Parts: sequence; C-alpha cells; structure tokens
Amino acid sequence: MRPLVVYTLSRVGLFAVALAVLYLTGLRDLFWLLVAAFLISGLASYVLLSGQRDEVSKAIARRRESRGDR
Repeated sequence: MRPLVVYTLSRVGLFAVALAVLYLTGLRDLFWLLVAAFLISGLASYVLLSGQRDEVSKAIARRRESRGDR
C-alpha cells in the first residue's frame, strides 16, 4: 500500500501548491480558487505523476494475484 500512500500525498501536495500559487497571484474567490486549483493539479498530476500511477497499478495487480482474485 506504500505506492498508494505516496501517490495520494503527491496529489494532495500538488493541489496545495496550485492553491497557494493561485491565491498569491490574486485569485481570492473561494469557489473559483478551488475549481482552478483542482483542474491545474489534475493536469499536473497526469503529467508529473505517471510513474507513480504505474507503480500503484502494479501494486494493486500484485495484491489481486496474491489473493487469487481474477
């Protein structure tokens, strides 16, 4: 489960960074701040976290195989 924790914390970290940068650049409306941070962090994670996403999928597949689920 370690890859899943690392990936999740990385996603949360990207969201926090996007939120902070947008706030510091002058976006103060809470709704639009959250929406923009969500979209930016989602795009950034798609590009930056592809390796971690692959590790999560491999860990899940290994766990399913060890349980005998198919």
